[in-house]
Amino acid sequence: MKIEIFELERRQSLWENIVDYNLTESGFHPYTLNELLNEKQIEQLRDVRIGYGQTNGSIELRTAISELYPGANLDNVSVTNGSAESNFLSIWSILEPGDELLLMLPNYMQIWGIARSFEVNVKPFHLKEELNWQPDLDELKSLVSDKTKMIAVCNPNNPTGSILTKKAMEEIIGIANEANSWILSDEVYRGAEISGIETPSFYGLYDKVIAVGGLSKAYSLPGLRMGWLVSTEEVAEKAWSYKDYTTIATGALDQQIAYWVLSSDLRLQILDRNRKMLKENLVVLTEWLDSLKSLFSFIPPQAAAIAFLKYHFDMNSTKLTTKLRDEKSLLIIAGDCFGMDGYLRIGIGSEKEYLIEGLKLFQEGLEEIIE
Repeated sequence: MKIEIFELERRQSLWENIVDYNLTESGFHPYTLNELLNEKQIEQLRDVRIGYGQTNGSIELRTAISELYPGANLDNVSVTNGSAESNFLSIWSILEPGDELLLMLPNYMQIWGIARSFEVNVKPFHLKEELNWQPDLDELKSLVSDKTKMIAVCNPNNPTGSILTKKAMEEIIGIANEANSWILSDEVYRGAEISGIETPSFYGLYDKVIAVGGLSKAYSLPGLRMGWLVSTEEVAEKAWSYKDYTTIATGALDQQIAYWVLSSDLRLQILDRNRKMLKENLVVLTEWLDSLKSLFSFIPPQAAAIAFLKYHFDMNSTKLTTKLRDEKSLLIIAGDCFGMDGYLRIGIGSEKEYLIEGLKLFQEGLEEIIE
C-alpha cells in the first residue's frame, strides 16, 4: 500500500506553529475552556473518570448529535476522532479496490488521497467558478459507470465557501440513486453560514448517505478532535468495528465537553459568535482586495471561515506562498494544494486585528513581488 503526501496538511503541520502570522486556518478562532464553559462545568470535569467509555460515543452525546439530523437516532451515529477519522472510516469500510469514487473538486484532499491508497479509482467532477462555484452536473453524469460506488461532496465547500443549491443537491441525489451509489457528504462547515440559515444535510434525503460532521470548523473547537458520521445503523456499526483498528475511542473529557456544547444553548451561542466574526472579517478582506484593484478577484464565500482568491499575475502559487512564508513569516495555502494553481486559500476566521496584520504583511510581500 502506498499513500501520497497530503500536501495541504504537510505544509500546515510543518509551518503553522513557526510563522508569525498563520492565515491557513480554515476554522474559527478557538475557545479556551474558561471562555467556553462555566465554573460549574469546569469543576465537573474534575470528576470525569478518564477511561475508555463507550467507544462509539456515549449515549448522551450520540443522542445530541442525532438531533441535528432529521429522522436520525443514536444508533445512526458513530463518534470519531475528528471528522478526518469519519472520512477515513467511510472510505475504508465501504469501498473496495477497483470501485469508483466520484469526488467533488476543489475539495479538502483527504478523501482523494485515502481512496487512491486503497486502489479506488477516483474520478473528479468540478465546481466551476463561472457557475458561482456550483457543480458541473453534466460532467458528473458523464462520469457514472457500473463501477460507481460513491459520490463524495463537501458542503459547505472547502476551499470556496460555496453552498450547493437545493436543485444541485436534488440532482446529485438523483444521479446517486440511479447509480445505486453512496453519497459521502463532508458537512463539517454546516452551521457556519453567513446568512444564519443552516445548510440542509444530505442525511434524510436519500437512503444511502454518510454525513460527516465535527466540532473543528463551525464550532471552533479543533483541539477536542471530536467528529462523527451519521448513516444507516448498519454503516454506523460497521464504522465502529473498523474504528477498533484505528483509535478505539475518543477522549472522555472531549466527549463530555462536546455533549455540553451540542445539547444546550451553547451551540447557538458559538455559531452566532462565529457568524459575526465571519461577517466582520469578510468586510475586512473585501476592502483590502478592493484596494489592490485588479490583482485579485473572488466570489465571496457563503459559509466557512475561508476565501478562495484568484490572482491575476504570473507566479506559481506554491512559489508565491513560499516567498511570503520565508520573507514575511506569513502562511497562506497555495492553490496547488487543490490542483488549482493561480488561486490562494486564505483563512478569515481569526480575530479581526490578527487578520488585518496578516493582510498588511501580505501586501508588503506583493509590493516587493510586483514592482
